[in-house]
Formats: sequence, structure tokens, C-alpha cells
Amino acid sequence: MRTDEYFDPEIEMMKPGDLQLLQQAKLAAQLDYLFARSAFYREKFAAAGIRREDFCNLKDLARFPFTAKEELRESQQAFPPLGSYMAADMKDVIRLHASTGTTGRPSFVGLTRKDAEIWTKVTARSFYTQGIRPSDIVIHATSLTMFAGGLPSKDAIELIGATFVPVGTGASEKVVLYAMSLHATAIHCTPSYAIYLADYVRREAKMDPRELGIKKFVCGAEPGAGIPAVRAKITEEWGARVTEGLGNADMVPIIFAECPDQSGMHYNGQEYVYNEIIDPESGEVLPIETGVSGELVYTSLERECSPLLRFRTRDRVTILGTSCKCGRTSYKLRCVGRTDDMLIVLGVNVFPSAVRDVVSSFYPRMTGEVQILLDQPGPGVKPPLRVMAEVGTEAQDQATLQKKVEEKIKSVLTVPAAVQLVPAGTLPRFEMKGQLIRKLFEER
Repeated sequence: MRTDEYFDPEIEMMKPGDLQLLQQAKLAAQLDYLFARSAFYREKFAAAGIRREDFCNLKDLARFPFTAKEELRESQQAFPPLGSYMAADMKDVIRLHASTGTTGRPSFVGLTRKDAEIWTKVTARSFYTQGIRPSDIVIHATSLTMFAGGLPSKDAIELIGATFVPVGTGASEKVVLYAMSLHATAIHCTPSYAIYLADYVRREAKMDPRELGIKKFVCGAEPGAGIPAVRAKITEEWGARVTEGLGNADMVPIIFAECPDQSGMHYNGQEYVYNEIIDPESGEVLPIETGVSGELVYTSLERECSPLLRFRTRDRVTILGTSCKCGRTSYKLRCVGRTDDMLIVLGVNVFPSAVRDVVSSFYPRMTGEVQILLDQPGPGVKPPLRVMAEVGTEAQDQATLQKKVEEKIKSVLTVPAAVQLVPAGTLPRFEMKGQLIRKLFEER
């Protein structure tokens, strides 16, 4: 495949009406497959009183039941190894990935050869959207083992023709060494790690991060790279362009990605995954329009091993636009947090990433590192919201700074906060996903 085909105008510039007809035909075929091959969905549809004939067009999908992650875990426990929603023969499964989630028990994802090829194609399209080119030398500074963003990222980056450097996690000294020795141009990591690595370079290598010559940070696995203050901090530290990707281990590792315009993440898997935005409380399907905010729901269109229908991701997203200077016609969104991480203070929904965004806006007086302290299980939080935040190197009058941070949290998020300032370097750094909530009730 030619490199320039990773911008695929036939799909990425397709008119919305034509795309809907394509998705409708593919979803009809996927439903035929589910009714024929998936005991899990046959039982689920029967319980909901749904027949195959109930689907005639995309609007009919709203009549079908949602699929929750908890259901998949329970199915795998009852019907190991891959649950009763497995719709392919085990002999056709060529690879397994896993995620531990919040329970600590692995949830496995199986891929047939066709599934793996689709993952690679969509992930390559996403990396290409973010600006990865054959001339790039890309340091992969996130997990390589069972993590769905590991080997599929390797396959995708190599397919583009870029050079893949598999460093993984827990090896910051090697990231620095290889960046210098190989003249690496890009790093694939979490936004938390991009910030952590800048501190590491200054502390351990005694260098300005910009001296390493990294030009591109392609980030994902957690909200952050799209938050203006966090993006600005990484850009300032490294002198590099920062773009964001979004995916899901059960569907595709990276299916949304930000083009160099940096105005939101484009939907990059149009012909393989159908998306809905729903109200997380009522389940009502919301229109794909600029400004709409809700939960992202995925339906696979050509999946063989583990096809999922109306899978609730728990990712809370906001639609930022439906057109772009780059020519792609897919809508663009930003992930603002996870619905299962959301806190409620005096009836107001608060996402930890939004708190970090407010605190990061005070950089360099604040480092941007925060932890929200919970005395009891959420989502309800008794006011004020307790926030521990690091003071930066240029902070002087801390009492005044603390008051200003509290006032801005109140102004932007409309909830009262009690901010505790701590010295730079006090809060933990994370090489994978940052942990913005500290559950004090579990430490007692």
C-alpha cells in the first residue's frame, strides 16, 4: 500500500449521506453475523424482544440494547476464555490482548487475522492523521505487552513506513539515550508521561528537554493532550507539536485522532465502527452537532471474533466541529473524562481532568500536577472539593495564589474548592495513565 493512501479521500472525505448508506449496509451484515454466531447477543436480543427484522436503517439501532463492559467480564468468567459473545472459532484467533480495568481481573480481547488487519489499518490512519510519516523515528514509550495500544501501534507505525523504537514503560533513561543516539523525531506516550519525562530530563540528564530534538508527541490513553493548558505545557517544555488520539481496547486501539490543525480528534474508522453519542443518564441518542456532549457508544461493522453492538465506552465527549481545514468530513470531538470518574459536587458534574485544566492554566506558578482527595466513595462529594496542587518554580505569595486558584475553580467549574498547595515534585508522576483521584478512605 502506498503511504499517501493513509489519507484515504474515498472514506475520509466521503459525503455524510453516502457514509450512512455504507454503514447501514455493513451493520445489516454484522447483525446477520451476530444472530448466527453469537449466543450472547441472541439471548440479549431475545430478552429485549428484538428480532433481526427490527433493523432496516441506522435509526433502528436505537431500539437495540446497550452492551456494558461488566456484561463482557461476566460472560468471560462464565464462558472462558472469551465469553459467549465470541463469534469466531478459537483456531482462527491469532492474538489476544487484555485490560484489567478497575476490578483487577483481566478482560481479554481476541483478534482474527481480519480483525488484526482492520486494527492496523485504522490505527495507521490515525497515526497518519496525527502527522506520523515514513521519515519519522518514533519512540514508543508506553506498554508493549497485553496493552491494546502496544503491538497494534507497532504494526501501524511500521505499516506507514516510519521507524518504530520499542522502549516501553519504566525506561526513561533509555528514552533519553535512544532519542539522542537515533535522532528520534516523535514519541508515542500518555500526556502524563510527556510531562514526567520533561522533569526527568532536567533532573537526571541535566538537559533542557528541547535539546533532544523531539518534534512530535502523539498522545493518548487518557484525557490531557487536548486540554489547552496541558497541551501548552508539553509544547513549551519540548518545543514539539502535541496531538491526541482516542480508542478503546474492545473496539480499536486508536479510532479518533487529531490532525495538525489541532481542533479536535477526527473519527477515523468510519467504515469499520459506527458511533453514537448518547445522554449517559437517559440513554437517548443525541445529534452529531457542534457543542453536543455525551457518552461515546461503539458498534462494530466487520468484527469477527468479538463483535460488539452499542458498547458503552464510558468516555464523555464533546463534539467540536463537523468540518475541518484538512478536508476530512468526519466530525471532531474532545474527550473530557470518563462518566465513571465523574464527581458530583452540589449537583454539578465535575471531571478530574477539568480540575487539572484549571490548575494548569496557572503554569509556571503551578506545575499542573493535581490530586483530588476523596474522604468517601463518589460520585457524590461533600463540598468543598479538596484539591492538592503543586506550586511551580515562579510562585511567590502562596496565600494569594491559593485564593486565586480556588476562585478560578469556582468561576469555571461552579463548585467550591479547598486547595492545598504543596512543593513541586511532591505528587506522584505516572508513566502510563495519570491518577488524578486519591481515595483516602481506602488508605485508612
